[in-house]
Amino acid sequence: MGRKSGTKTTLFFLLISLISLLAFAPVFAPLPSFSSHYSLSPRHRHHHHRKVVTSTVAVKPRSFEIDDDKFWKDGEFFRIIGGDLHYFRVLPQYWEDRLVRAKALGLNTIQTYVPWNLHEPQPGKLVFEGIADLVSFLKLCHKLDILVMLRPGPYICGEWDLGGFPAWLLAIEPPLKLRSSDPAYLRLVDNWWGILLPKVAPFLYNNGGPIIMVQIENEFGSYGDDKAYLHHLVKLAQGHLGDGIILYTTDGGSRENLEKGTIRGDAVFSTVDFTTGDDPWPIFKLQKEFNAPGKSPPLSSEFYTGWLTHWGEKNAKTGADFTASALEKILSQNGSAVLYMVHGGTNFGFYNGANTGVDESDYKPDITSYDYDAPISESGDVENAKFNALRRVIELHTAASLPSVPSDNGKMGYGPIQLQKTAFLFDLLDNINPADVVESENPLSMESVGQMFGFLLYVSEYAPKDDKSVLLIPEVHDRAQVFTLCHSEDNSRRPTRVGSIDRLSSKKLGLPNAKCASNISLFVLVENQGHVNYGPYMFDKKGILSSVFLDGSILHGWKMIPIPFHNLNEVPKINLIIEAAHSRFITVSTQRELKDKSVCLYFQGMFLKYQHSSLAISLSRMQTRFMILSYHSVVGVKGLQLLMILT
Repeated sequence: MGRKSGTKTTLFFLLISLISLLAFAPVFAPLPSFSSHYSLSPRHRHHHHRKVVTSTVAVKPRSFEIDDDKFWKDGEFFRIIGGDLHYFRVLPQYWEDRLVRAKALGLNTIQTYVPWNLHEPQPGKLVFEGIADLVSFLKLCHKLDILVMLRPGPYICGEWDLGGFPAWLLAIEPPLKLRSSDPAYLRLVDNWWGILLPKVAPFLYNNGGPIIMVQIENEFGSYGDDKAYLHHLVKLAQGHLGDGIILYTTDGGSRENLEKGTIRGDAVFSTVDFTTGDDPWPIFKLQKEFNAPGKSPPLSSEFYTGWLTHWGEKNAKTGADFTASALEKILSQNGSAVLYMVHGGTNFGFYNGANTGVDESDYKPDITSYDYDAPISESGDVENAKFNALRRVIELHTAASLPSVPSDNGKMGYGPIQLQKTAFLFDLLDNINPADVVESENPLSMESVGQMFGFLLYVSEYAPKDDKSVLLIPEVHDRAQVFTLCHSEDNSRRPTRVGSIDRLSSKKLGLPNAKCASNISLFVLVENQGHVNYGPYMFDKKGILSSVFLDGSILHGWKMIPIPFHNLNEVPKINLIIEAAHSRFITVSTQRELKDKSVCLYFQGMFLKYQHSSLAISLSRMQTRFMILSYHSVVGVKGLQLLMILT
């Protein structure tokens, strides 16, 4: 009994001692990190003489900094070998597949834009689900140990409709001065970033996430010279993200672009882009002039692996060895680079942008594909010369061994496409909603009637005459198909196509003679082929933007009916504004549900449909435009849904 009593007394005093020790011991709460090891870098030992406190628990401070003209991640030298991969150009079920392939190329960082128009398609209507689920994309990058350079705009360019701006900005009166310190414009930017930036703040690197830098605007030096605007964006970003975040700008590698497009000093980190093949080091030397001393690690934030393609052009191609050799010149001297693009993806729906040439009339819409001749192709293929050449270069300048390269996903061909007539445009009559119809004495722009993408049907009428009439539309963006209809003709069930007018060529069109007992209805179906996303002509409204002249006189009295094609699984709700007494509609075909996994084609006012569980399409006519609206699959391209516009 005595022995047991002594043991209890000893345990009691040991317990008291342990409690006392814990009460005064420091509490360690390690921050989440990508690595479980910590070593103090020579930089920290030499420059900052930081006191190292040893303990039984290894704590790694989480930081991403710029010093000594180098990047420092968690106190150790770090080189960015990154690539642009835009979450909104890849379906969510393929995000991980594409990111894994980017890691196999040797990349440690992904750069992505955030398009305002995708997330706020209508004022106050916010979308952060599906392909717009930015938060899930950031979480996936973190899971895969990939850092992120975020480009939240508000302007992104990116060959994306209106450079990422919502087209409804163009409908605001008085007109906004986009990309400027215009107070009305800044209020909208403040509101948008007030929604967006708090969503991404938890994903900053110092907060345990993957985001190491956030871009301010994009290539502003190629557009304007408004320092008050840039300073406003810096203050706004810091207000939401904190002073510790690295903010950066990207500008073309010339003195003029940098003078106009960035802020000297340490408010932002000024990066450059330039033509692939240019000698990078004189440009990096120029870059240093616009950064504070010691704050200019050489970084090409857009190293072009390929180029964009406009409608009617051959697909842009860049040589594999040429591209790899240009990258070697940067990496061989400890420079950093972000491949633009590592994987281009697809401009789904009507989100493709457009460029202009020497003037506004030299309009060049971008194609639906954003393959960009990137090392990871639009379909995710990596078994190609460019991927292999770039990987060999990156592997030479990476200490750790690269992950193995996944095989290309399997593909199948499904034979000829059989098309089925679904409906004529002018036969569609489904739940007429008078609120969809806008009436005006003169034509209004698409944006003014709430139509941001797709088609807008303009309807008016004129008195018949014996001689041929001449229709003139001085300004139409971008392409108009013209139809006429005489209501008094017994066999006239649908309008007759007369021809087309577009912004690139003829503005006049002869209307045929018509012996008609009543007024003739005029239908002008205008297609928006993509808002201009770059250059001085970005204020690119769509639709009929001028008066319409018939035989030299202005034609008044217009009705406008939106045809957005947001979802081809839903029959468009269209009121053709043909007087009920004169209307002749076929409604049987419009009652059929447009099912998933279908292809709908619009051809001279007629809709065709192809339906298959899987689909592979080869187009031989470059003048055939098509918009990929959606597709759904676990493996391969299945359930592809297209809108084709044959001309």
